[in-house]
Amino acid sequence: MLRFKNSFVSLKNINVIGLMSGTSLDGVDAALVEISGSGTSTSIKQKAFITFPFPDGMKKMILRNAETNGGNVTEICKLNFLISLVYVDAIKTLCNKAKIKLNEVHLIGSHGQTIHHLPHKEKLFGYSFGSTLQIGDPAVIAKLTGILTIGDFRTGDVALDGQGAPLVPYFDYLLFHSKEKNRALLNVGGISNITALNKNVAGKDVFAFDTGPGNMLIDYLTQMLFRKPYDENGEIASGGNLNDRLMKGFIQLDNFIEKQPPKSTGREYYGAEFISSLRKKYRSIKNEDWIATAASFTAYGVFRNYDLFIKNETTIDELFVSGGGAYNKFLVKELKRYFGKKVKVKNVSQLGISSDAKEAICFAVLANETLNGIASNIPRVTGAARETILGKICLP
Repeated sequence: MLRFKNSFVSLKNINVIGLMSGTSLDGVDAALVEISGSGTSTSIKQKAFITFPFPDGMKKMILRNAETNGGNVTEICKLNFLISLVYVDAIKTLCNKAKIKLNEVHLIGSHGQTIHHLPHKEKLFGYSFGSTLQIGDPAVIAKLTGILTIGDFRTGDVALDGQGAPLVPYFDYLLFHSKEKNRALLNVGGISNITALNKNVAGKDVFAFDTGPGNMLIDYLTQMLFRKPYDENGEIASGGNLNDRLMKGFIQLDNFIEKQPPKSTGREYYGAEFISSLRKKYRSIKNEDWIATAASFTAYGVFRNYDLFIKNETTIDELFVSGGGAYNKFLVKELKRYFGKKVKVKNVSQLGISSDAKEAICFAVLANETLNGIASNIPRVTGAARETILGKICLP
């Protein structure tokens, strides 16, 4: 383990807070876990979890600066600090809920808020490179909490020609690999990502990637057509019907789902521009049918990627779903329809971890790995040139 003044290297168990705010912008997920060990010896105990809301209007501010060609450098500069301040309030609220003092927390792992993600190489002024930007500076969190904070996990992987995402697969392997069954773990946040865990392979052989949209298209359409933030429990979709013409329109428009891994995506692809052409072409379709078809298309993207890129190597027995999409009953029903009876579709809570808390816990674990000097990217997943230790270590 890396050593710092007043370090906790002699402790068997450490209290770690993981922070995550994703592309759905539902708020800040904050999880407190007790971690012992590292690498394949890692074990965790979830102690508390909250979703801390963004202040009114802040989501809109983040969104307009995350859309393609929509950024404002003045607002992004302000958001970089503002998001950190919201994270600090989330940390304090979490500690109050857990009845633990700030000085009893040993480490914070923060994903930050992705404002733009462009991992594919482009040439500019004679240089060829990919790029990514997560704001909510971890140095601000460290200084205001007095707790060692590790953040900005994607950058190091992108620097080594990787996608910088998904990063959850390393965590999935450590905590959920089975020697008896082939598993896949599906996280449905704003974007959907899947991790295939073959019972016979080691961590370096884990296969994972973004499959396409998660809640992003469903949320966007629900906000536009129903003036609601999201389709709670999939109730709107359940009241609609699948529209074959619209489904074909989604499939024809989407160039990402069929793309060979490694791959990752975000709002810069599945944002307002993606949906605008379809809205113009299919205006006569009922609003409820838009939501139902978008949800089915999301499930289709997951299954299509499994069928194209995973099935020949790993025929899964179980699919565990997490993230906000795990509560969308219509979406889960569509996943079951696509995957059929041979694959058991379950909630990740059946593995002993909260569906909501999974990604936040992941970044607590990744921070612990970084502190122990352990590489936590998987080159097969991200496409990076080599394994590397992730994150920036910010002293309090």
